[in-house]
Amino acid sequence: MVPLDDAPVPGAEFRRSQAPRGVPANGVGSMDWDDVRVFLAVARHGSLRAAGRALGLSQPTIGRRLAAFEATFGGPTLFDRLPEGLRLNAAGERLVAAAEGVERAALMLERRRAASSPELSGTVRVSVGEWAASFLSRNLGAAATPLPEGITLELVESQQTANLARREADLAVRHHPPEGGDLYVAKLGEFACAVYRRAGSASDAWVTYTEEQAHYPTARWVLQRVREAGDPIALRASTATMHLAAIRAGAGRGIQPCFIGDDDKLLERLTAPIPEIAAEYWVIVHRDLRRAACVRAVIDWIRQLFHDQRDALAGIR
Repeated sequence: MVPLDDAPVPGAEFRRSQAPRGVPANGVGSMDWDDVRVFLAVARHGSLRAAGRALGLSQPTIGRRLAAFEATFGGPTLFDRLPEGLRLNAAGERLVAAAEGVERAALMLERRRAASSPELSGTVRVSVGEWAASFLSRNLGAAATPLPEGITLELVESQQTANLARREADLAVRHHPPEGGDLYVAKLGEFACAVYRRAGSASDAWVTYTEEQAHYPTARWVLQRVREAGDPIALRASTATMHLAAIRAGAGRGIQPCFIGDDDKLLERLTAPIPEIAAEYWVIVHRDLRRAACVRAVIDWIRQLFHDQRDALAGIR
């Protein structure tokens, strides 16, 4: 799994609160885990602003927490302040390994604390890609078995899976299963894909991904068709949302998941589902959180949704 940002994200009572603290009055105080987190975030991201974005805290709060952490060690500066940002100096470098050990222990305790709660209330944060985000959000109110009323579902869309060990998310629904980590992984199903065009359009041009995304299976498939037939490319865009908008506007044809394309009255399907670009999806959760009541409820809901919608996902009309 690819590590991303370093912080648990605050939410409802299921998730960890993050109350700010200032520098002790005497300049030297006891160790505070929140200050250790801030030290690591600044070390990893290179600025107060970027660390604040990663932790969901303001830049002034990050600055106060970092000062508190430095004060714990008698006030030595742990970073060189450079025009391009903050860089660890020798004193700071010597603390990184120990701080990461504290981080691992604290996050393990936090995961196990969350897993021990029997309450079906709070926010459950799910790391998703574009297609999974669309599938889950459009079925949230239509599912035959709804989520418990006390649970708030939080979908966080990104190209890479959040770091579940650091609780950037509570679980993930992703196209690729992780290669390692203390994780529970189970296959959910597949998204069939086909070529769609605005109904009545005669355009043979293609809508596809940018050259930086040419390694995507769907992009490779389209490029092969372009090479074989010499058809033009009307649009290269970095998100499937932009693809769909362009296809609906009649700019050209392109690949969409069947659960989206078949449900859109403006579109017509030009091909059967294409097996070589079908997208497998997996649910991924850290083993410490697998049996948390809220997380378990969301996993069960997602698995039931994939089962109930299996014909639409397979492109069976």
